[in-house]
Amino acid sequence: MSSSNASQDPRTAGNLVVDTALTLAAFLFFTWIARSHVPSEDKTIINLVGAFTGACMAGVFWLAWQMFRVVLRGQREDAQAKR
Repeated sequence: MSSSNASQDPRTAGNLVVDTALTLAAFLFFTWIARSHVPSEDKTIINLVGAFTGACMAGVFWLAWQMFRVVLRGQREDAQAKR
C-alpha cells in the first residue's frame, strides 16, 4: 500500500450518511417483512417483535456492507498499484 493511500481516511461524512441511510432502509425493509411472520393478534407485539428482528438483520446487513466496502477499496488500491 502506498503512502498516499495510507494517509486517506475512509471515514468521511458522506460515507457515514450513505451507511446510515442504507442501514435504516434495510431495518425498515426487514421489519416490514418480519411483521408478517409474527404469530400474534396484538399489533404492539407484532411491531415490537418485527422491530427487534429487523434490528438484528440490519446489524448483519451493516457488517456485510462494511466488509464489502473494505474489499472493494482493497481491490481498487491493488488495481491502481499495478498500473
